[in-house]
Amino acid sequence: MVDYDFSGRTAVVTGGAKGIGLGIGRRLADSGCAVVVWDIDPEPLRTSTAADSFEAVFTVDVTEPASIDQAVQNTLAQVGRIDILVNNAGVSGPTLPSWEYPLADWDRVIAADLTSVFLCCRAVIPVMLEQGGGRIVNVASVAGKEGNANASAYSAAKAGAIALTKSLGKELAQSGIMVNCVAPAMVQTDLLGEMKPEYIAGLRAKIPMGRFGTIEDNAEMVAWLCSDACSFSTGAVFDVTGGRATY
Repeated sequence: MVDYDFSGRTAVVTGGAKGIGLGIGRRLADSGCAVVVWDIDPEPLRTSTAADSFEAVFTVDVTEPASIDQAVQNTLAQVGRIDILVNNAGVSGPTLPSWEYPLADWDRVIAADLTSVFLCCRAVIPVMLEQGGGRIVNVASVAGKEGNANASAYSAAKAGAIALTKSLGKELAQSGIMVNCVAPAMVQTDLLGEMKPEYIAGLRAKIPMGRFGTIEDNAEMVAWLCSDACSFSTGAVFDVTGGRATY
């Protein structure tokens, strides 16, 4: 593990109560960052020893602007600043052909995986601009680059998150705020519970390394993107795919 120094910095990690988000939060905290978790269901984290690693844990619905605005106020009141924003919250949705995909599920996935990224960036960027800089990392997916069959909403949302990252990177290029995203392949998390076994097996077969990614694989990439070592990359996509993505 590379020894970054995030002392004096505060990070907000959405969807940080479990899975990749929890791993990212722990990785940043291990390097001295004050980490604030925003999650729609943070109670399992609050009642676990993992909560000791974090500065604060707030209940936040990242699809609702009012909830995000309140979370920004609560975070600033608790820690005074926001230097890093990791937009990790999301859902996978059902695995169905596009013409059978329920509209309610489409709306839910787009809201959780794309609109939430826009809303959180919209709320936090003014804070970072006033501070003179920051780091934003959006958790996208290789599905946003390739398009996964029977996952149209998820693929479309993650493609949108990639495009939003590129737009923000250009808009903020001279502001001191760097905006990048990671595009994992399948990662061993609770989201697998929403997918059919045969679908999961098909995705694993696409990974040349022959395994799913780990939470640690992704947390380490995010830590670099949040650090001063990442000094000339913005609006970019960083793959964590075990060789699946080749462009």
